[in-house]
Amino acid sequence: MHFTRLPHPSPTPDNIREGLIADPGFGTVFTDHMVVIDYDEALGGWQTPTIGPRQPIPLDPAASVLHYAQEIFEGMKAYAHPEGGLSLFRPDANARRFNASARRMAMPEIPEDLFIAAVREAVLADAAWLPPIEGGSLYIRPFMFASEAFLGVRPARQYKFVVIISAAGNYFRKGVNPVKIWVAQDYTRAAPGGTGAAKTGGNYAASLVPQAQATAQGCDQVVFLDATEHKWVEELGGMNLFFVRSDGSVITPPLTGTILPGITRDSLIAMLREEGLTVREEPYSIDQWREEAGNGTLLETMACGTAAVVTPVGTVASPEGEFHIGAGGIGQITAKMRERLVGVQNGRIADSHGWVMRV
Repeated sequence: MHFTRLPHPSPTPDNIREGLIADPGFGTVFTDHMVVIDYDEALGGWQTPTIGPRQPIPLDPAASVLHYAQEIFEGMKAYAHPEGGLSLFRPDANARRFNASARRMAMPEIPEDLFIAAVREAVLADAAWLPPIEGGSLYIRPFMFASEAFLGVRPARQYKFVVIISAAGNYFRKGVNPVKIWVAQDYTRAAPGGTGAAKTGGNYAASLVPQAQATAQGCDQVVFLDATEHKWVEELGGMNLFFVRSDGSVITPPLTGTILPGITRDSLIAMLREEGLTVREEPYSIDQWREEAGNGTLLETMACGTAAVVTPVGTVASPEGEFHIGAGGIGQITAKMRERLVGVQNGRIADSHGWVMRV
């Protein structure tokens, strides 16, 4: 697949780059390059992909995305591989989910091989930006938006697909320690028939006010309940949940169209079952969560996602008070699943599923 290569007039000097990636945090240190692929219905669809300098994107003030919010994205990571080079984790699953989001938002699907090729090209161009720290990775953000200039409620006929990369450390600054979460009271993330299963920006924008409320309550994250009965646990602002119980079962909320079908979630389901645990995808209420945490039936709660990987939930807070999960530290299953998942991702543990793709 041919990519047009645009020279970078002023790549970041080595010494400056090394300083930036020594402690990059998350989501603020960006690499030098980006991939851009235009889509134009009148020209037959997807055009020649380019890779060149990361730079501002020219945008008409009437661009459809600014008015009607046709926008989707993915979150992926590239990891150092012990045999040299970098690797991706389940990029084919990201490509499929990206296209599922595109269908829901009335946007064109991108061929999966083109999606993966664009990600690979971006990673290869900026491999030197991988932070040389424990847990360091390249966080990859493929996204697409409607670029056609018009005012009118219909699907756009022109789009831009872009891949940018950010040097990343740990998502939570305090490391792998139990997080405290706030139960959203007056807000829900998504409703049946809506866009909850699509990875689209509006879903995340809708979480910002309740997340600010969570922060004001001294919490790290917000958890959303269902929109209909306001009793069933759905997900955090950007992570899926698992409930590890004393009878050897693990419950995770089902994919009913209102929560994101997480790739980390899907991977954990397979790995937990390989550990001999019974994983059930079924509704789990906030009352059940509180009761089982109190009587010891619930041993651990795990939150998971590409950015945070696997993170223990230690405390759940609401106007009714707080309840705590387990002994207050990272639980045995949570620790084991995190270690195993990270091990597969970075090549230290054998990949029996064919999930890892070398770049």
